[in-house]
Parts: sequence; C-alpha cells; structure tokens
Amino acid sequence: MRVGYHTITWGGVVGDPVGVTSVKDLFYRVNGSMDRAITEIGELGYQGVEMFDGNVADFAKRPGHLRALLERAGVELVSVYTGGNYIYDEILPDELHRATRAAELARQFGASHLVVGGGAQRASGRRDEDYRRLAGALDSITDIAEAHGLTACYHPHLSTIVESPDDLDRLLPHTRIGFCPDTAHLVAGGGDPAQMIRQYADRVRHVHLKDVRVDPFEFLPLGRGQVDFTDVLAALRECGYDGWLMVELDSYAGDPREAAAMSKTFLDGLLATSGEPDVTYPTGETR
Repeated sequence: MRVGYHTITWGGVVGDPVGVTSVKDLFYRVNGSMDRAITEIGELGYQGVEMFDGNVADFAKRPGHLRALLERAGVELVSVYTGGNYIYDEILPDELHRATRAAELARQFGASHLVVGGGAQRASGRRDEDYRRLAGALDSITDIAEAHGLTACYHPHLSTIVESPDDLDRLLPHTRIGFCPDTAHLVAGGGDPAQMIRQYADRVRHVHLKDVRVDPFEFLPLGRGQVDFTDVLAALRECGYDGWLMVELDSYAGDPREAAAMSKTFLDGLLATSGEPDVTYPTGETR
C-alpha cells in the first residue's frame, strides 16, 4: 500500500458560483495554492496526491506547470475527485458531462482513479427511487472512467443520501462502481469502517483515511479522533487491498502542513508496527 494526501487541507473545499445557474460548470475546488500544497505534501514524504476536478481544470491550459510541479515534489497525481446530485433526470446529462471532463483531466495528468461523491438529499426527504437513480448514474460514470483508463469508486459522504451503513447497503448492491471507504464519514454516519471494508472487500478500489470526533463534531488528523485505524488496516490486509491510502482532512485551524505531518507520523508508525495478517496454509500451519 502506498500513502498519499489530498490537497483539500490547504484551503478547504468550495464550489464554483457559476454552478448555481449552470450545472455543467460546477466544480469542486480547494480555495488555496496548489503549488504550496503539492510541494509540502512531497516534502513530508507522501508519494501521491488527490485533487478536486476544479483545481486540476485550472491547469488544463498550462499542463506543463502541473507536470513540473508534481515532478519537483516527487509525487504523482493519483486521483481526481468529482461529484453531483445524480438523482434528477433533467440535469443528469450535464452532470455526466462534468464527470467526463473530470475523467479527461485525470487521464491528461496520469491519474489512475476517479473518486465520486454524491446523491442529493431532497427537501421533501429521501425516496427509494433515489438510490436506484444514483446507482444508474454511478454505472454511467464507471463507463466514462473505464473509457478513459480509470478506476471509478464511490465515496460515501455526510449530507448525501449515503451516510449510514444502511444507506450504503441500499446503494452498492445495485451499482458496479468500486467502493472508496472514507473512515471518518463512515464513523460519523454511525458505521464501523473496518466492518464495511470487510463486508465489501471485493469492491474496495481506493481508501480515504481521515479521523473524526463525533461529539462535538470535528474532522481531525489521524490518531487524534475515534477511528480505529489498527482495525481498518487489518481489514484492508485481510481483503488483499494493495492500493493507495489517501489521507484527507477537510480543514485545520493551524498550518495545513502541520496537520499533514501529524497524520504521516501516525500512519508511518502504524504501518511499521502492524504486520501482515496470519495466513492458514492447507497443512494447518499458521504463520
């Protein structure tokens, strides 16, 4: 498993105001310097980065700048994150247009994964059919990703219709998209991330590691909250996962580099002390 970091901590997430009136142009964006974020992520020893679609789009007309920045930092662009409502038939074509643009950008800069969040909560409440519509949209995005040589995976998220384990169970069996467990969002939604990884072991394609304190609610650097990362890593090893561990923190009151360093120190220690799970061989020997 390799370790990366999301650039979100260097400014937090915002959305483009144009998206209020033009859905096809609504991107996620970190409101901060990507030059600084990527440089500091590399300096801390992370091997890869994840970026929002809007921040990657900023480099579309000057691709050499981002490629040089990644090379100097010694990291690769691993994944691009996008999202949408995905339950409203009328705007779905424009949302898929945006997902296609995100996939094009990801391929342009060598990423391997398209990470997707979404599934709107209606003012009138959730409807069973919304999970069906979301599943269909995610299958379409999986097709888009595969056409661009990418692996698509779904990220459960607070404020969507997929917050709790029950919500995830209402969705994943009806779509073929991969699963991107986010440890903090799963805990905040009332779940056990290690258990969810074990339940959907054959669907895990990408992993977001983030810590959380539920009461009072706050996302935190790794090791500062209530997520059991020892069990999370054990679950990932049990299911044979050998992909990226992408550390994420939405915001931090102090220096974002400090938060990233805290998480790196914690995760390095955990990876160094947590061995591979025991394997039982046909002879009955366990080692």
